[in-house]
Amino acid sequence: MFPRFAPKNSHSALGSERPIGLLAGWGRYPFAVAEALRNQGRGVIGVGIRDHADPKLADLCDHFDWIGMGSLGRAVQIFQRHGVTQATMAGKIHKVLLYQPGWWLKHRPDWKTLRAFSPQVFTGKGDRKDDTLLRTVVSIFENEGITFEPATDFASELLVKAGQVAGKRLTGKQQRDVSFGWEIAKEMGGLDVGQSVCVKDQAILAVEAIEGTDACISRGGELCKAGGFTVVKVAKPRQDMRFDVPTVGPKTLESLAAAGGRVLAIEADRTILLDRDEFCRAAERLKISVVAFDKSAIAEAAA
Repeated sequence: MFPRFAPKNSHSALGSERPIGLLAGWGRYPFAVAEALRNQGRGVIGVGIRDHADPKLADLCDHFDWIGMGSLGRAVQIFQRHGVTQATMAGKIHKVLLYQPGWWLKHRPDWKTLRAFSPQVFTGKGDRKDDTLLRTVVSIFENEGITFEPATDFASELLVKAGQVAGKRLTGKQQRDVSFGWEIAKEMGGLDVGQSVCVKDQAILAVEAIEGTDACISRGGELCKAGGFTVVKVAKPRQDMRFDVPTVGPKTLESLAAAGGRVLAIEADRTILLDRDEFCRAAERLKISVVAFDKSAIAEAAA
C-alpha cells in the first residue's frame, strides 16, 4: 500500500511562482532535482511511479502522491489540483516491465493513457522506442496545459564538464577504445537502441538495449573474464534533454568494478553525474578512471 503525503509547507508556491511538478522514476536523480528546486525556493509537487520511485522522496516535496505506470491521467489531475503548469521528469523507467505478463493489471492504465498509447496497445502498429513512448507521455500533459522542461534547466550543476573526472589518466590504448566506442554508441543512440557500449581492444563486448546500463556492463564482464575493459556512455545524437538523459553515479562504478571494467567514458555537458563527491571517492577506491569527453577531445583521442 502506497501512502499519500499531504503538503508540508503552506508556502509551497513562494511569491507568484507556481510549484513545479516532478514525475519521478527510479534512482537518485529525482532527489537531486527536488533538492535543487527547493534550494531555489520553488514548491515541488511530486508524483512517484509505483515500483520505481523511492518513498523517501516525499520528504522533499510539498505534496507527494503515487500513480501506476499507466495512470498518467491521474498524474495530470494531481498536477492541475496544485496549480502546476510546468513540470519535469527525472529517474529511470524500467521499460522491461511492459513485457511482463499482467503488467497492465498492476499499473492500471487509465483511459487517457490507453487512448494516447492506442497504437502500441491495441493496433500493434506503433513502436515502443524510448523516444516514441516518452514523447507520447509529454504530449498527454501538454494537451492539458502542462509543459515539460528538462530537469537540467533546474539543476544545471548536475551536468558533467569536460576533462578528467576521477582516477588515472587514460593510456593511449584506452583512449583508442573510447574513441571507437564513442562512434558505435552514437550509432546505437541514433537508432534509439541504447546509449552505452563495453569495449576492449577496439572490439565491442556488449551493447546496451532495454536491460539498462548496469546489466550491459555485467554482460560485458561475463564475456571478458580478463577484465580491464572500457564502458562508453553517450547522449543520443538528437538527445531530447527533457528525458532519458545519460546518468551515472556511484552505483555505476560499483557495477563496473564488479564486472572487471577499468574505464568509464561519458559525454561532457550531456551526462548527469549524481553524488559527485561520493562518486569520485568510489572511483579512487575502485581504481576506475572516469573521463568526460566532448567531440574535440574524441577527435584528439582518435588521432
